[in-house]
Formats: sequence, C-alpha cells, structure tokens
Amino acid sequence: MSEIIDVIGMEEFEQCINSDKPVVVDFWAKWCYPCKMQTPILHEFAAELGDKVKVIKVDVDENPDIAVKLSIASIPTLFVYKNGELKEKTVGLTTKANLSDMVIKHI
Repeated sequence: MSEIIDVIGMEEFEQCINSDKPVVVDFWAKWCYPCKMQTPILHEFAAELGDKVKVIKVDVDENPDIAVKLSIASIPTLFVYKNGELKEKTVGLTTKANLSDMVIKHI
C-alpha cells in the first residue's frame, strides 16, 4: 500500500514530484470541507494502486510559497506529475473514477 505524504516546504515538494511514477498532489487546507471529503478518496486510490503511484498532500496555509508559485486559487486542486512535469490538473472535489482516468495513462 502506498502511503500519503504530507509535504512541508518547496524542497520536499520538488523532490517528491521528480519521480518516474505518477505523483498525485492534493492542494488542500484544514478548514476546507470539500478537501476533507477528498482525503478518503485519495487514501482508497493510493491503497488500490500501491507502489504504482505516489500521493502527496500540500496544505496551502502551511506552504503558501508553493501555492503562489503554482497559482493555486481554489481548493481542493489535484495535480498529476511525472518526472517533475505537470501532466494533469483538476479543481474541486474529484471522484476516484476521475482520479483514475487522470493517473492510469501515466503509469
């Protein structure tokens, strides 16, 4: 099972996204209700795909530099990276099916 990593800081973020596996990045905040609804979907998704994908969470309140650099205006926002390159992006609560559609083609 793949664990979900809580990223703190730009350096850790850049290390995480520079992976040969797809990396799902969840931009969220503690006060955001849709973000709280997104979390169990991400856990289920990560458990199903295991080592084929990495899932990381970036709290925009704790990491405003990352949020500003990537122009995160609404949360939750999900990005999919592979080898440090942004491949997919969606804004708002995302279903597991939509998340799978975004990621599977990059495995």
